[in-house]
Amino acid sequence: MKSIYHAADSRGKANHGWLKSNHTFSFANYYDPDRLGFGALRVINDDHVIAGEGFGTHPHNNMEIISIPLEGDLAHKDSMGNGTTIRNGDIQVMSAGTGVVHSEMNANQDRDVKFLQIWVFPNKRNVQPRYQQMKIADQAKPNDFQQILSPNPDDDGVWIYQDAWFSLAKFDKDVSKTYNLHKDNTGVYVFVIKGKAKIGDKELNERDGLGVWDVKNLDVTALTDAEILLIEVPIV
Repeated sequence: MKSIYHAADSRGKANHGWLKSNHTFSFANYYDPDRLGFGALRVINDDHVIAGEGFGTHPHNNMEIISIPLEGDLAHKDSMGNGTTIRNGDIQVMSAGTGVVHSEMNANQDRDVKFLQIWVFPNKRNVQPRYQQMKIADQAKPNDFQQILSPNPDDDGVWIYQDAWFSLAKFDKDVSKTYNLHKDNTGVYVFVIKGKAKIGDKELNERDGLGVWDVKNLDVTALTDAEILLIEVPIV
């Protein structure tokens, strides 16, 4: 097994007043040549947007963009005609393909919104842009892995143009499960949303990240009540 560890306090930081963000990988003004992504995983931004503010209209292309609200609500609008509110317990994906313009704003005037913004390189370029949003909280699997994203439209969760699988693990303290990788050429980036966990022999604190590859499975143990995101992506 090979691995790379990223402590929460080692992430790049941005404070724009209306936005506070922590960048696991190089993004915008934060650049570290040793942190350009993990295989097909390009971005994990841990964003905190104050009430009434947000990301104004801007373009993307040829990227799979996933948003997971952790607290509060996001108001989404795009050039495909979508106008929705994304809430905690939802997941949103946008396949930017040939090009899309969108905005993501805090939907509330009285409280902040916190969410993960994740980018994954696609395995097909210049596809027709698409949008998908799903409530995943209703299908939650306490003390088990809940698949929330895959390459297959018929599987649980949303889907993207990549051999990628996202799973949420909401474990009580001392619960331990084995995660089995789907393919030989993939690795898993583990991001601890809440609590503390142990991946193999490595202990992780809240907002720590650990990339693991050259392995067929990995043991995930909650050292406290914990919420853990597992992102499986191609490494080569």
